[in-house]
Amino acid sequence: RTGLVTKVDFTGSVHRVWIEDGTELTADSIIISTGAAAKWLGLESEQRLRMLGGGVSACAVCDGFFYRGQEVVMVGAGDSAAEEATYLSKLCTKVHMLVRKDVFRASKAMQHRVFNTANIEIHYNTETVEVLGDQEVTGIKVKNNQTNVESEIKATGFFVAIGHKPNTDIFKGWLDMDNVGYLIHKPNSTHTNVEGVFVSGDAADKTYRQAVTAAGTGCMAALDAERYLAEKGLV
Repeated sequence: RTGLVTKVDFTGSVHRVWIEDGTELTADSIIISTGAAAKWLGLESEQRLRMLGGGVSACAVCDGFFYRGQEVVMVGAGDSAAEEATYLSKLCTKVHMLVRKDVFRASKAMQHRVFNTANIEIHYNTETVEVLGDQEVTGIKVKNNQTNVESEIKATGFFVAIGHKPNTDIFKGWLDMDNVGYLIHKPNSTHTNVEGVFVSGDAADKTYRQAVTAAGTGCMAALDAERYLAEKGLV
């Protein structure tokens, strides 16, 4: 079936979900694989070039290879941004790192790695005004938020690392989650706090967020669900 789930009810042993056309589905077990969405700056130019596949990305590990030997821009100041900038520095001739404030949010260890990487240039108090280019990125227009002076950085890739939001709002009140919204599962398993409901992938993973790790936990969830149904005598 294809459809967006709009509501769930996990009160009984048989779980209920509703999809957007009003159809109600019931299941003895459910595997949640709703993932997490990257946060974006919300610029029209950013989204347009992202949809075109023109050089805008939220995953340096996924797409960094395409920019080998080129200059790129990384937006962010946390651990993820610092880690991805360091990764890109091994592939690219230069990484321009845009930091909105005058300090990093990243851990001291990650800051040390960035500061000691020669081809990472840090631009403090800097915000993105526009991603330049018609079909692909040709540069970034930026603004110093202290002086309001605008300038352009020549680059062919634009990477954004300002966090992810797990797609789990629909499960609030039903499943245990952390303060960001990542679902909490029992140690060494994919079991949630609700019997018969399992979670896999980025909806519960704020550390790795890779296709291969999501696929692995998907297999784990399938095995856990099968064992659960077998124990209940349902398969």
